[in-house]
Amino acid sequence: MSGLVLLSGWGIDARIWQPLTPYWPAGFSFHMPDWPGYAGRAVLPDPQDTSALANAMAAALPSGSVWVGWSLGALLAVRLLDHLPAPRAIVMLGMGSRLCTPGGVTPAALKAFRRAFAHDALGAWRHFLDWQLEGEPDPPHARQRLSALIGPRPSAAPATLAAGLDLLDRLNVSDRLAAPPCPILRLAGEQDPLLSDADLAAAEIRLPLAGHCPQISQPEALAEQLVALGSRSAAS
Repeated sequence: MSGLVLLSGWGIDARIWQPLTPYWPAGFSFHMPDWPGYAGRAVLPDPQDTSALANAMAAALPSGSVWVGWSLGALLAVRLLDHLPAPRAIVMLGMGSRLCTPGGVTPAALKAFRRAFAHDALGAWRHFLDWQLEGEPDPPHARQRLSALIGPRPSAAPATLAAGLDLLDRLNVSDRLAAPPCPILRLAGEQDPLLSDADLAAAEIRLPLAGHCPQISQPEALAEQLVALGSRSAAS
C-alpha cells in the first residue's frame, strides 16, 4: 500500500477525514483506518500498550506510505516508530511533541477535563468538540458539520476514551522529533486553540483561516497540502 494513511485523534473516528474526499486527485491513494476501540473495532486488552497497538495497526501502516496523524493520532503515529518500520514520512497535524505545553493546553486544564470526563463522559466529550473548534472561522457552523459527520455520541466506549486521555497526558515524542528515522513534518491551523505559539511557529506548514479541525473548516486546502506532501515523499 502506498499513498496516505489518515489517522484520527481522541474521541473521533476516521469519519473526520470524509470532507477531504472530493478534493483528492483521480487515482490518488489514501486509507482511513480506525484505531482499536473505535467504530466497532475490538478494544485492546491494554489500550495503552503501544506495542500491542502497533501489532493491531501494522497492516494499515505500511512503510511505503505517508502516515498523517491528527491530534492524538499524531503522537501515536510517531510513538509507533518504536515498534514499526518507518514510513516514507509522517505528517503531524495539530500537535507538537506533546499535548501539554506552556502557552497551550496546560496540565491544569487537562486535569480539570479529566475530572469532568470521570463525572460525565458524554458531556465532557461534547465539550471537547466545542473546545477544539474554537479556532475555526465559524465555530457554530463547524460544530454542525462535525455533528453531521460523527453523530451525537462517540463511536468509542468510555473506557477507550479514558485510556486515550491517559495517552494524551503522558505521550511525549520529543526524542523522535530530535532524531527522526524518517521525515516528520508538522502542519497546523493558524488559529489552533490547543497549540502554543511555539508549536505553531515550529510547524512547517500553517493553514490560514483554520484551527484544530481543518478537515472541517478548510478541507480543500488541507487535501492540497497533504497531496503535495505525499507526492513529494513518493518522489524522494
